[in-house]
Amino acid sequence: MKKLFLLASVTLLLTSCGSNDRGELVGVSGKKWHPEKPYGMSLVPGGAFIMGKSDDDMAGVLNAPTRTVTVRSFYMDETEITNSEYRQFVEWVKDSIIRTRLAIYAEELGEVPGNGGIGEYAFKDADTSNLSEYEKYMLFNYDNMDESSYSSRQLNKDVDLVWDTSRYPDEYYSEVMDSMYLPVEESYNGRRTVDVNKLKYKYNWMDIRAAAKAKGKGSRRDFIRTEETLVYPDTAVWIKDFNYSYNEPMHNDYFWSEAYSDYPVVGVTWQQAKAFCAWRTKYKNDFQKERGKQFVNQFRLPTEAEWEYAARGGIESGTYPWGGPYILNDRGCFMANFKPLRGDYAADQALYTVEAKSYDPNDYNLYNMAGNVSEWTNSSYDPNSYEYVSTMNPNTYDNDNKRKVIRGGSWKDVAYFLQVSTRDYEYQDSARSYIGFRTVQDYMGTDVTQN
Repeated sequence: MKKLFLLASVTLLLTSCGSNDRGELVGVSGKKWHPEKPYGMSLVPGGAFIMGKSDDDMAGVLNAPTRTVTVRSFYMDETEITNSEYRQFVEWVKDSIIRTRLAIYAEELGEVPGNGGIGEYAFKDADTSNLSEYEKYMLFNYDNMDESSYSSRQLNKDVDLVWDTSRYPDEYYSEVMDSMYLPVEESYNGRRTVDVNKLKYKYNWMDIRAAAKAKGKGSRRDFIRTEETLVYPDTAVWIKDFNYSYNEPMHNDYFWSEAYSDYPVVGVTWQQAKAFCAWRTKYKNDFQKERGKQFVNQFRLPTEAEWEYAARGGIESGTYPWGGPYILNDRGCFMANFKPLRGDYAADQALYTVEAKSYDPNDYNLYNMAGNVSEWTNSSYDPNSYEYVSTMNPNTYDNDNKRKVIRGGSWKDVAYFLQVSTRDYEYQDSARSYIGFRTVQDYMGTDVTQN
């Protein structure tokens, strides 16, 4: 009885000491929230709109009856993701793979920083004397169980990678770097090329929909999905999409030449676009973590409804992002990059794509929501989806449906596909010379009238 009384007294003491709330319900105090507009994005204020076409047309099979829906506020990239931005993703993946291989090899050899060789690239936690007790616990209990567990180790990025073969620090470094390139017999023009099939990005995501359907059955780990995706775009799409056409210069130069840095990336599948979103979220939150700041919401592909709402730019009944039903302005100039007239690709002053920030933006400050490249959305394609989706933030995502909605039309399409209400689709594992993407991020809050 004494022990029970003593325990109750200690509990009462612990709960009553060190508190300034005077016994009132004041909530848990935390850091003050400071909303931050994501770089390169514009806020699309939420609201309602009539989604879809107002009448039947020649491609009615792709469309569904109109419906009034409402979407919440979100941020959207002002332009399509450019070659330069996507190259940052590819370079990060390549850099991380090389550093991981160097660190693993250094650990196998017992090499550590200070010898001037591969040891300079050892994992930062190789020296356990500088680790906290928690870091030691995680290292000894969760790491080195298998090769994949190295992903949790901290790479040493303070030391630059050496690309000049005459300056490789030792033979072990040479061996790792050689493993990243195509074999010598597959090289030409005197240059060895990085094997892009080794550039893969691996990430996890939570299948919330599956967890919700399970209704509490199963553990959390049952709904964690792991994806591993090749990140390098298919540059051969310029050849494959157009048989008997001389597009070799685009195949050779479009992705890597600085001349095309500000042009939209193409040759990217839906899965690669999703991987880019996961990486962009990680990249930003790694920065936030280093500075003790709150994590940001995930970057993702827009839903079909979000894309159409954003493309309309607040003009409820507009045919195109600029409003009216015409594709020429009052000076007789084309308003977007597409295939006008009777197939004269160059009539709009562009044969292929144009820079991502071309033509006038719509009223949400979004560029090229019509033409240039079609854009992946997160939604699965169903011709009857408008009939059954929710009227609030509608989305038809279905992991088993491999057809994904693309919107906006492209440089090779006629004007019909540039209309904000026109639907089209492509298979998620397909890459095209006329499909790119842009990302969105949820707006924190419920206000739909933000400026």
